[in-house]
Amino acid sequence: MYIAVYLNLFNSLFKSVHIYLSIYLSIYLNLFISIYLSIDLYLLISIYLSIYLQSIYSYLSIYLSIYLSKSVHIYLSIYLSIYLSIYLSVYLNLFISIYLSIYLSIYLSIYLNLFISIYLSIDLYLLISIYLSIYLNLFISIYLSIYLSKSVHIYLSIYLSIYLSIYLSVYLNLFISIYLSIYLSIYLNLLLISIYSLLQTNVLKYLLRHTLKTRKRGIRVIPSFFHNQGSL
Repeated sequence: MYIAVYLNLFNSLFKSVHIYLSIYLSIYLNLFISIYLSIDLYLLISIYLSIYLQSIYSYLSIYLSIYLSKSVHIYLSIYLSIYLSIYLSVYLNLFISIYLSIYLSIYLSIYLNLFISIYLSIDLYLLISIYLSIYLNLFISIYLSIYLSKSVHIYLSIYLSIYLSIYLSVYLNLFISIYLSIYLSIYLNLLLISIYSLLQTNVLKYLLRHTLKTRKRGIRVIPSFFHNQGSL
């Protein structure tokens, strides 16, 4: 009677503490690593692409303006250079940023999820199994040996203590490992899907704003240029 009460209290307290720690560690580690790596890679790639594409745009505009001005097609050269630079900048930025963001987010989410879930499950599983096996073996063997030795049932006390300790350790280890692996995998997948959708919407909003600004600037350049040519 007392053994069942003690074991139920111990199992309930241990499960609650173990579930809280596993959820807390998995959420914060996954968030920190995924956000840090995605932001760092995205900034590095965006800076590199902006510098590289800016050089290409300037080269195209200068080349087209010089080449086409020989045939006195000033308007066509300016229009084509601006249009090509805007089109290439918008198209390449959108394509590369969206493709890289989707690919990196999916790749990082899958591998980080697998790594963190496997690492935490193995570490916690080993710790719990060792602790439970030692504690339950000692507790049950000592308690049963003291309780049953009063009636001189030494054989029965040893047999019951060994059998109960093995049964409880195997049952608890299997239950905790299966429950934790299923729960962590489902929770981490849902969390990563929500983070990925939020990052994708923010990136698309930023790119749309950037394209609208670049188009407005490109449209304003052409009338001011021709106004200056007419005044000359």
